[in-house]
Amino acid sequence: MMIARRADTRARADFATWTMMAKLNGTSALPPAAQSFLERYKTLLKEKNEAEASEAIILLIYQSYYEEMGGAGQAPEVKPRPSTASTSDNVTAFKRPPAQRPKTAGGPQQKSKLPVALIFACLVVVYTAFRYLWR
Repeated sequence: MMIARRADTRARADFATWTMMAKLNGTSALPPAAQSFLERYKTLLKEKNEAEASEAIILLIYQSYYEEMGGAGQAPEVKPRPSTASTSDNVTAFKRPPAQRPKTAGGPQQKSKLPVALIFACLVVVYTAFRYLWR
């Protein structure tokens, strides 16, 4: 099943890349296999809607990649992941995780002890410097 998931992910990513490149530069810059898949996609678009044609071509690409990656026999059916956004909106919103503070034994209101220790150490140095200068 691991090969099947990889082949499916690669097929979906490659199809998206190929269609984007075809829109920007035309199909001449694509490999011959990609060109043939996109030609089939264009013919399917005349018969089906965009979502159905895309899934049909991704299935063909997936089967090709499954064999190429060493999958034995018939390529198993990979369940599509549920999408929360429409297929036309291809942008994923990433949220920064909230900052996590280190947990301390005294609770969240406990102050750090480092500034107090630094002030104490600096006062000792200042005291000795004054004592040395005022002799």
